[in-house]
Amino acid sequence: MKYLVVIEKGDSSWGAHVPDLPGCVAVGETRNEVLDLIRTGIDLHIDDLRSQHMPIPAPVSEGTVVETRVA
Repeated sequence: MKYLVVIEKGDSSWGAHVPDLPGCVAVGETRNEVLDLIRTGIDLHIDDLRSQHMPIPAPVSEGTVVETRVA
């Protein structure tokens, strides 16, 4: 499955979350680190849902980048 991951750069770190998996978040010092952490987080999140016999949410979120002339 492929889940949308939202990545945000903060003042001193990077954050990531998965809209289709509420509570699945990660924070890292670099973009690469946060991507590695969120991959692990997704696996752990799904494993936890399975262990509790809960449904695994389908990946339904989509993303795109919208360009604007206003700066």
